[in-house]
Amino acid sequence: MATATAPRRSFRKTAKPEGQDEVPKGRKARRARRPPPPRWRERILPKTVIGMTMLILATAVGAAFSGAVLYTYYEYRLTQNEQRVRDFIAGFDERYTNAMGQIEAQRAQAQNEITEALEPLREVTAEGSTLEALVQKVHPGIFFVNTQDEAGQPSVGSGFVIASDGQQALMLTSYNTIRAATRQPGPAITVRKGDQVVRATLWTWHEEKDLALIILNQGDIPKLDLVPPQPPVRQGTRIFAVSGLGAAGGAISQGFVADVSGAGVQHDASVGVSFQGGPLVNDEGQVIAMASRAYSPLGFAPEAVYFGVPVRDACERVLRCPEGGLPTAGDKR
Repeated sequence: MATATAPRRSFRKTAKPEGQDEVPKGRKARRARRPPPPRWRERILPKTVIGMTMLILATAVGAAFSGAVLYTYYEYRLTQNEQRVRDFIAGFDERYTNAMGQIEAQRAQAQNEITEALEPLREVTAEGSTLEALVQKVHPGIFFVNTQDEAGQPSVGSGFVIASDGQQALMLTSYNTIRAATRQPGPAITVRKGDQVVRATLWTWHEEKDLALIILNQGDIPKLDLVPPQPPVRQGTRIFAVSGLGAAGGAISQGFVADVSGAGVQHDASVGVSFQGGPLVNDEGQVIAMASRAYSPLGFAPEAVYFGVPVRDACERVLRCPEGGLPTAGDKR
């Protein structure tokens, strides 16, 4: 029986079909697989040294131009800022002066408004400087009166000069102060101004009006002016009571006129013992009435709100008051 044999393999290279290229291998194969470069690269990127040099030169020129533009813009902005600073400095003095002027004007306006707003309050209450000035104005004609009462105890008050010449002075005071001296023998009456003490003579009096006239044998003493009859004193007028006893030559209290009638001037100024017989004056130092603690025209004793004796009532008995002339002493009692 015959044994079958396997067919032999042939290691001969088979011929390539006609029309097929040999497949490249290795580096050549990789190059063969790369896509062809785009055509724009060939147009933009030069391939020669001169081309590259020109590209670098163009880039440098562009950068230089951009820098020049930026520097020019910087110089422009710097010049503008410097001009603004110069303009601000140049106009600063003028603006400062104008601003200060406006501030001063507003401050003056505010002060005027405050003054106007405080005017009603000033009319109600006198300032310390006003009171001091008023005392300095009237105190030369106001004296402290000292005597004794019926029991031999001190009786004090004030008096003010109503008329004066080169030899003597006429002084009004409160009858309540010198009442004991109206009887004989009576106590002496002295008046004092600071350290100076002068003996006074009781001339006449009017009990119902709480008025008395004493004479000083000393001339050229300043007198107090009387308030003119027109315009008349009205309710609400500020009034001041002044005494002849005080460190500054006199003491002062203030109040308001509560009522004006034929009976007298009703007011709320404080009238202490040393104030009775002293003047009640307005803010110009003119005498409106005489301060009294005893005058009660309505028949009852006043409490806190006193009646001032109208100074022109002194012309009824204790003084002679010729029209247009100086007052003189009335008839002696």
